[in-house]
Order: sequence, then structure tokens, then C-alpha cells
Amino acid sequence: MTAMLPAPTHLPADHPKVRSGRVGVLLVNLGSPDAAEAGAVRRFLGEFLSDPRVIEIPMAIWQPILRLFVLNTRPRITTANYAKVWTPQGSPITAYTRAQAEGLKGKFGANVIVDWAMRYGTRSIPERLQALMDDGCDRILLAPLYPQYSAATNATVVDKANETLAKWRWQPALRTLPPYYDAPEHIEALATSLRAGLAGLDFAPDLLLLSFHGMPQRTLDRGDPYHCQCRKTGRLLGDVLDLPVRVTFQSRFGRAEWLKPYTDATLETLPGEGIRKIAVACPGFAADCLETLEEVAMEGRATFLAAGGNDYAYLPCLNDSDIGMAMLRALLARELAGWVEAA
Repeated sequence: MTAMLPAPTHLPADHPKVRSGRVGVLLVNLGSPDAAEAGAVRRFLGEFLSDPRVIEIPMAIWQPILRLFVLNTRPRITTANYAKVWTPQGSPITAYTRAQAEGLKGKFGANVIVDWAMRYGTRSIPERLQALMDDGCDRILLAPLYPQYSAATNATVVDKANETLAKWRWQPALRTLPPYYDAPEHIEALATSLRAGLAGLDFAPDLLLLSFHGMPQRTLDRGDPYHCQCRKTGRLLGDVLDLPVRVTFQSRFGRAEWLKPYTDATLETLPGEGIRKIAVACPGFAADCLETLEEVAMEGRATFLAAGGNDYAYLPCLNDSDIGMAMLRALLARELAGWVEAA
């Protein structure tokens, strides 16, 4: 029998310097402009609305419309809306995603590096994947922070990561956090947060309205599971909270039919149904952003009160709350199993 050769105790002097053996966790959210300024908003919208996962219209048809019309009109309105919610730390989604990553650092051991990226805008997925590899992460958990799966959100994050790795000779092992719309940890965290928010109100809502980001109806027709997963999140929350709950969809864009019922239309009709006190939450968002803080908390309130409503409360997303961070840590630990001991 041939004797086993001993493992080398040191590398040759001319061996290239490389780092390996670490695990990376990359939180990814949608992104935002760098400033509440028209040029920054135009650049951001140009990238976002050029993604074929987001706008499923042939590019030869869509790009002239985008360049000639949309990017010459929409940035002015969107910039004004961003200005309403901008913070000293930047846009809310940027501030919260950064805080989520910071809050998870060190929670999985010294050998795990937690970072964050945005699908659109600065701090890109390619940039942060490269940074993790440079830090010796040859195993990376990609974590899209979208509880309900859609091709326009989760899939485009994976697309971008794979597009990046396709150019690399040395690729890390890659895992992806699955959608967690019905994960017990997610439902319990949402329920706990919503209970606390409801308990702090000075009125008893007649209804809890759960507003999810809208998608074109054709995405459902083509097999996207997003609509069904939003519905299930709403149903599970209604069961746990034992409250009247209604699911709606917000943020329509263009003239095509989108998932219904629409949030704004529902807010206009609720007072006529005798529902004049409501609380609204957005359990499809991992962090508060333009669509929750301006569209729902501000515009939604104005719409409801103008239609005859009496009381309106917006309940914030999980963000970097203790409850939300404990949930993220539990979900990520499960996906890190086998890579990290006692995660």
C-alpha cells in the first residue's frame, strides 16, 4: 500500500496571495437614487426601467418610449416624492438595508462576512460580490429581501449575480435565500410588530389593510407566483391576528391592467362601506421606502380622509427593529447550515 504523503506545512514563496475559506452573506434590496435630485432620479429610473424582468415589453418598442417620454416626465414627480421622505442617511431603503447588514455582523461567527447591495443604482451586486471574494469568501449566500417571489424582484437579483459570476474564472459556491412569505418566523415577526403598532393607536381600526406592491396582471397569467404568495401572507396574518384583513396592490405604472384590488381605489371606497377607521401595513417590503412612506403613509392617508374616512394609521415595516433582525438572523442561519456551525 502506498503511504499517504503528508500535507504541506507551508506554501511556496512564489505562491500567489489569495484568501479563501470564509462565508459571505449578501443582503440585496431594490435600490434608490443617490440623491433626491432630478438627474440622480433619472439615472436610477433609466436603469430600473430598462430591466427586461421589470418591463416585459420588447426593448425595441419600450426603449424609445422610455427615453423620449418616461424619462422626460416622470423624474420631476418622483424627485418631489423622494424629497418628502429623504433622510440625513439617504433614502430610507438605503438607510434601513445598511442598518440590517450592520446589525447582522458578527451574528454568525467571525468567519462570516455580512454585506449589502442594491439591484439598481450604486453599491451594485457585482461590486459587492467582488468585495466578498476579495475578503476570502468562497461560499456566498445571496439574500434578496423580497418575502414574496416575483421574476421582477427575486429573479432579477439572481440574474445579476449569475451574470457577474459568468465572467469569473474562480466562482464561489452560491446559495439563495428562498422567498419567505409563509415562513413561521416571518409571520410571527410581522404579527408581533403589527400588534405593537395597533396597541399604540388611539383608535380601534375597523380594518387592517395590507398593501403589497403591484405587478401587471400578465405576470400572474404567465405563471408568476407573486399574487398567490401575497394572498397567503395576508391570510396567515389575518388568522394569527384574528382581525378583519384585506389585501390590496399599489404602485401601478402604465395603462395595462395590474393585480387587483388596487390600494388607492380601495381607500376611496372604504368609507362608503362604513369603514372609517383603518390601519395600513405593507408586509411585502422588508424595509420602508418611497412606496410605503410617500405613497401609502402620505398619499394613502389623504385619499382615505378625502373620501370620508376618520382615522388612518400607517404601521411601519420590520426594518432593522429587534423583531425584524431576529427574524432575518433565523432565516439566514437556516440557509447557512452546513457552511457555518451553530449558525
